Amino acid sequence: MRRTVLTSANKTLARLYPGDAVGRQPVHTFIGGADAFRSDSAQHAGRQALELLEACASTAQALAKILDLPAGDPGLAETVRARVVDKLRREPIEDFRLDFEDGYGSRPGAEEDGHAESAAIEIAAGMQGGTLPPFIGIRIKPMSRELHARSLRTLDIFVTTLVKTARRLPLNFAVTATKVMTPAHVSAVAQKCAALERRLKLKQHAIQLELMIETPQSILAPDGRVALPALVKAGRGRVRGAHFGVYDYTALCGITAAWQHPRHLACDVAREMMRMSLAQTGVMLSDGSSNILPVHPHVQQAWKRHFDDVTHSLVNGFHQGWDLHPGHLPTRYAAIYAFYLSTRAAATARLSNFFTKAARAGAAFDDAATGQALVNYFNRAISSGAITLTEATETGLSAEEFDGRSFKSILAARQM
Repeated sequence: MRRTVLTSANKTLARLYPGDAVGRQPVHTFIGGADAFRSDSAQHAGRQALELLEACASTAQALAKILDLPAGDPGLAETVRARVVDKLRREPIEDFRLDFEDGYGSRPGAEEDGHAESAAIEIAAGMQGGTLPPFIGIRIKPMSRELHARSLRTLDIFVTTLVKTARRLPLNFAVTATKVMTPAHVSAVAQKCAALERRLKLKQHAIQLELMIETPQSILAPDGRVALPALVKAGRGRVRGAHFGVYDYTALCGITAAWQHPRHLACDVAREMMRMSLAQTGVMLSDGSSNILPVHPHVQQAWKRHFDDVTHSLVNGFHQGWDLHPGHLPTRYAAIYAFYLSTRAAATARLSNFFTKAARAGAAFDDAATGQALVNYFNRAISSGAITLTEATETGLSAEEFDGRSFKSILAARQM
């Protein structure tokens, strides 16, 4: 009897907590108005970012001074800047979200209909021309009483036009649901996605969902329970990410505008609730944005603020955030690269030692969670461009082993 109960309980745990999502997670989501999107918008943003970097930090020393990089390691600044430049030329944006919500505003119905159609046509052109980022999607208006019909109509027009034009959806396509306050909001979007898939003959769950966690009600339900698991469940297997919305959340918490920023205690509490309730569920977590834009004459101040905000996210286990302006791209990547490069030597030694200990312990090795965290660390660093695959293999792991992404699988293969 006891064995039966344990077997059932363990199966339930495995179903509810399958582990971290397998595959790449973008380091950011770049958002821009859907009406302004063009098939080459990512490349255009990269060029703007490079121009700003050359104008305001033309040397590694200048960048180090602005961002307060460690003075005792001049090589760090050189490597960071060189890799930021390479990233901006090669893949300036990892995830682009075409905005029909706050960044788009309220428009006449016919105008939004037209922009939903034209944005889809631009996406199709980007698919054909190979100019889209690896991840892309749209952000729709909330499922509120006033806006839900408009929001779902925009979603319908956009997806229908895109599939009719391109005959398919782009890879890693997602719809971001905003100002989620109840499972019914998520369910409404999920049902619309399912209906579109059936009508357009798309694969089930081809349309993924991301939830904006930007209201207190999306953290705690009216009965005091943590709201997030129920919100994810309402997505019926579609929810791939939960994204924190700093400014709506802090405003609804009554925080004065001057103190609304990503490192406010209220934001730390909300993010920790997100992490605790969604850990090991396969839902990818994202932090929010910095709203101080790097425009003259405030570029250096905005860069330092953004760099510190991104670093704060990384230190606290949020490996993705939102960017609002091309000028945020240099400091997004600078923060990520400095984070990984400054800790690479210690992580390399630790992962190498882990496999040595695991080989000795054999089946008795019981610290796989820490080993998996180290494998995740290197995979994130590689995919972001912070470190090279050659540098990662200094751990003793091969490129193929990193590509497998599983500490347990690597260990099992080595013990055969």
